[in-house]
Amino acid sequence: MLRAAMQLDTLKWDDAGLVTVVVQDRLSGEVRMLAHANRDAIKATLDTGFAHFYSRSRKQQWRKGETSGNGLRVSEIWIDCDGDALIYLADAEGPSCHTNRETCFFTRTASDGSASIDNVAHARTALPRLWAELEARRDASEGKSYTKKLLTEGALKISEKLEEEAGELAQALQHETKERVISEAADVTYHMLVALLAKGATLNDLTAELAKRFNQSGLEEKANRSK
Repeated sequence: MLRAAMQLDTLKWDDAGLVTVVVQDRLSGEVRMLAHANRDAIKATLDTGFAHFYSRSRKQQWRKGETSGNGLRVSEIWIDCDGDALIYLADAEGPSCHTNRETCFFTRTASDGSASIDNVAHARTALPRLWAELEARRDASEGKSYTKKLLTEGALKISEKLEEEAGELAQALQHETKERVISEAADVTYHMLVALLAKGATLNDLTAELAKRFNQSGLEEKANRSK
């Protein structure tokens, strides 16, 4: 169920009674798709927790996944400043594009106006793009990939590097510049992600764990963990 109801009367509908809806992955921030919704579709989304839209070509309401099974569980709806567009923050149950890709935004436009399909990057933000690169390097040649080398050497080597990089971050925090702290924090983040990959975990597993801690005191979370 969605966390809060919406005042539909505050929205600015177009001449067809629609608003634009951007679907964004709740954990990764990736834009999954763009569609349109009328009042009934938004109400159905609020009532069921599953993304509903209005098809301009078929002129009817539809629920994402009703035929493919690839639904979208919507946790929050956000309204833009003009009131004529929405963001559905959602957990995707499979690919969101009718091409069976995770997102509809997989074609990159270059500076010369040409376009090419990028099945690795998509329109991802920095951390999800880095994660996709790490997954690709997992299957690369060890001689060409530091990530592959770390994964081959195993948990002990990765642990040693994590301890080393964390120590360097701690030293930078105490004695060096902001730029050095940022650089060392990036090294720690990279090795932390390699550790997740080595353990069979994912970036989404990490962000899901962080999301569970929203609206909870860090002191309270630590106390519950110790119990």
